[in-house]
Amino acid sequence: MENRCNQDIKRKKGRHPKKNYDSGILTKELIDITVEVYNHVHEIKATANELSLPPNKVKKLLITGKAISYSETEQIQSLQKQGKTMAEIQNIMQLSYSAIQTYLPYTKVIYKLSEISQNAERIHKYRSRKAAVGLLKEECTEENLWKCIVQFQEYLFFTSSGLPFQYTLRIGRNGDFTKELFINRRENSKSLSWGSVRIAFEKAMEKTDHFFLRPKDIADVRGISYVYSLLWRFGIIMVPENIEQKLKGIKG
Repeated sequence: MENRCNQDIKRKKGRHPKKNYDSGILTKELIDITVEVYNHVHEIKATANELSLPPNKVKKLLITGKAISYSETEQIQSLQKQGKTMAEIQNIMQLSYSAIQTYLPYTKVIYKLSEISQNAERIHKYRSRKAAVGLLKEECTEENLWKCIVQFQEYLFFTSSGLPFQYTLRIGRNGDFTKELFINRRENSKSLSWGSVRIAFEKAMEKTDHFFLRPKDIADVRGISYVYSLLWRFGIIMVPENIEQKLKGIKG
C-alpha cells in the first residue's frame, strides 16, 4: 500500500494518465465504488459529495448496484413489461420523464468519451485518497498526514457549521508542494499553514478516545475550523453524530 501511495503522491496534479478505457469495466468499477461509499456513509448526498457526482446519478448507480431499492422502480418495470409506453407510465405515476429515469437502473455502459475520462479520474482520486487515509491509520505520522493533505486537494469538505470549502497547494521553485493550504470558500480565499495543521494533529493524538464537540476543543490555532474537518475526514478525531452530519454536508 505504501509503495502505491508514494507513486500516487508523485503525480503532483493528480492527473490520471491517458489510456484507452474499457467502458464496461469502468462502469462496473464506478458502480462498485459508489456502493462502497454509500455503505460507509449511508447517505446519497454524502456519497455524491465524496465522488463529485450529482445525487440523482448516485441514486441511479446505487439502484443498478442493488444497494437501494424503491417501490417506484418495481412499479415502473412492471408497467414496462405490460407494454406501457413512457408517456403512459408518466401519466399513471404522475412523474416527469427525468424523475422516472432516476428510479431505473443503468441498462447500458457509458460510451461518451468525456464522461468516461471524468469517471476514470473519479475512480483514481477515490482510490488514491482511500490509500492515503489507510496508510495514516496504520501509522499516524506527520509524513502520512501530509500525504493525505496532498491527495485531498479540491475535495469538497464542510465545516462543523455546514459551510463548504476546498483547498489547493502550490508548487514551489524546487518542484515540491509548499507547506501552505489555500482555502477557497465561496468568494473568500484564505491560507492555512501546515504549522496549524501539525499542532492540531499533535493535540488530537493526545486524546484519541475523546469526542471533540467543537474545533477549539482540539487547539486554539488559526484556521482550526478547517483543520477540524480535515482531521475528521482523515479518521484522526471522533465527533458527535449531529456534527458528523454537518461535516458530511447533510443539513439537519
